[in-house]
Amino acid sequence: MAGQWRGTGRGRWAGQLLAVLLLVPACSSPGEPGGSAARDVQRTLDRRAAAVVDRDEAAYLAPVDPRADGLRVAERREFANLAQVPLRSWAYRLTGFDRTGEGRATARVELSYRLDGYDSAAVKATEELDLTRRDGRWYVAAESPGKAEGGRYGGAARQLWEQGRVTAVRGTHSLVLGVGQSERRLREIANAADRAVPAVDRAWQGRWARRLVLLVPSSVGGMASLLGGRAAGYRGIAAVTTGEAGGSGTAPADRVIVNPDAYAVLGAFGQQIVLAHESAHVATRAHTSAATPMWLSEGFADWVAYRGTGRTADEAAPELARAVRGRDLPAALPTDQAFGFGGDADALARAYEGGWLACRLIAEERGEKRLTAFYRAVGGHAQREGAVEKAMQEQLGTTPEDFTVRWRAYLRERLG
Repeated sequence: MAGQWRGTGRGRWAGQLLAVLLLVPACSSPGEPGGSAARDVQRTLDRRAAAVVDRDEAAYLAPVDPRADGLRVAERREFANLAQVPLRSWAYRLTGFDRTGEGRATARVELSYRLDGYDSAAVKATEELDLTRRDGRWYVAAESPGKAEGGRYGGAARQLWEQGRVTAVRGTHSLVLGVGQSERRLREIANAADRAVPAVDRAWQGRWARRLVLLVPSSVGGMASLLGGRAAGYRGIAAVTTGEAGGSGTAPADRVIVNPDAYAVLGAFGQQIVLAHESAHVATRAHTSAATPMWLSEGFADWVAYRGTGRTADEAAPELARAVRGRDLPAALPTDQAFGFGGDADALARAYEGGWLACRLIAEERGEKRLTAFYRAVGGHAQREGAVEKAMQEQLGTTPEDFTVRWRAYLRERLG
């Protein structure tokens, strides 16, 4: 069903880091005078980070609590799972260290890492660690993931390598990291991504990475785990793009997370549309902000994806066409809430289709360059209030009210 194989997330990408196992001679809060414990802990974190990049398993596992057999097994497995992940950097930063009882403490740690050749900024994740003191030394006995920061997901997210051994496939414009997937299937996804990037580049003129990192878990449950959500919310969504809007230069890198179940049932055309749509989100990230309404960000991504395919409005917007012919013409452009996952699949499809047709209307009547200028102008505002109104006046010579009237007439013309 149209719309079920499209979707994006606009929150900050975050997930659980590998357990940080500390070995320190004493315990104190980083806020205490001198901060000796904090400095000792940070030095241990630095050594552990080097062990990840250098592929030194012994150094990586050395600080595990000797009595935490299950944790040691899990950490050895996750270290092996990382073998094919092309890391450029991996660093830890201690953000908190608190006593919780006799011989016990909690550490809060931030991980930042980059993938070699793909990330221009570090991806960050947080975790809380339970520490225990034995023979004057502190070890990690347990770990718990932090919550995804600033995103629509909000739950405790997990990293791909925590789900199994990662297989890496490189394309011309893509890096595909998969768990529980054949290399052949990952290669097919990389090939589709390699076709999507140039197609997006032809539609969106401007600076962007022109590279994609795609994560392919083993199931929709794995996808939900990466996003800190529930599997039910993603069953009909073939892919989600995550990343911080605004393009500050320090924002975490984008990731395209593929739902292998929904993606697999699509034909070659549908799969290409999905990856072109998600590539468009990566390309426009620097010009997407809190001021950008979802109908514009999602509609523009679909406009880019369908551009040049020859698909008619009827073919690409079947749910909205059905509604219009049933005398259920939308009264207004789709709200942000209409794009929420986990609700009515048909309503979600109509929201995407309505946004796409709004962007197509602008491109047809005012030209593609004016559409992209309008997109940039809206995203250039810091706040939602007044952003669309001002951009429409300056770039399109109209008002939201008049544009809505024209959009509704366009739906009747093309779908009625």
